[in-house]
Amino acid sequence: MNRTSRLITSILAFGYAFLYVPLILVVVYSFNDSRIATVWGGFSTRWYGELLRNDQVLDAAFLSFRVAFMSASMATILGTMAGLALARFSRFRGRTLFSGMITSPMVMPEVITGLSLLLLFVSLQQLTGWPGQRGFSTITIAHTTFAMAYVAVIVQSRLSSMDESLEEAAMDLGGRPLRVVFDITLPLIAPAMVAGWLLAFTLSLDDLVIASFVSGPGSSTLPMYIFSKVKLGVSPDINALATLIILFVSAGVLIAWLVARRARRVA
Repeated sequence: MNRTSRLITSILAFGYAFLYVPLILVVVYSFNDSRIATVWGGFSTRWYGELLRNDQVLDAAFLSFRVAFMSASMATILGTMAGLALARFSRFRGRTLFSGMITSPMVMPEVITGLSLLLLFVSLQQLTGWPGQRGFSTITIAHTTFAMAYVAVIVQSRLSSMDESLEEAAMDLGGRPLRVVFDITLPLIAPAMVAGWLLAFTLSLDDLVIASFVSGPGSSTLPMYIFSKVKLGVSPDINALATLIILFVSAGVLIAWLVARRARRVA
């Protein structure tokens, strides 16, 4: 092995260690018997039991997953429609404004987004009486607002690289535009839609700042709960919770890899 190869290997090993050693430490210390998270007191699974008996954690996790699922689904539908409009209708009045409004949540600071949405919900409550209480619905709308921008960009990039002659051939054979969209376009961009949904789901599940603005009493998401606990010091049950999340994400990545591997073998 020459000097260049050793240097590349060292850099690669350092990068992987920087990313994954903290995660490994979290998993290891989740089995710590001590009440002090950073002091090893022996092997124990007690904190997993404490975690599963904690109603606040379970309620926060259930709310986060419900919000993530609904907001990712809505963002995928709206983002796909926006991506289709931008990719297939190159010229229409207000296209520049529409494109800017779609992509602005990606570059807008989350504090500004959260504050503007809070003012919107407060104004709607004063004018119409809705929402009566900020919680699941307001968080879902807020997460859909910024997640659909990512879905739109992914779908638009996929459509831009797709051969339009397939759609043109379908229309030449008598297919109506709407039927062509459902029979030809959507199946071809389905991988991009799935990728957008997964990204939107992850962004929603991970969000703290925007959810803090648009949530109300008794509507804490999982990141909000973890952040409130960490401010008082990391406790072993937080390590256990982080370990379960790591296992959940790892299982999802493994399943996706197995499905992709099987698809390559079939092809």
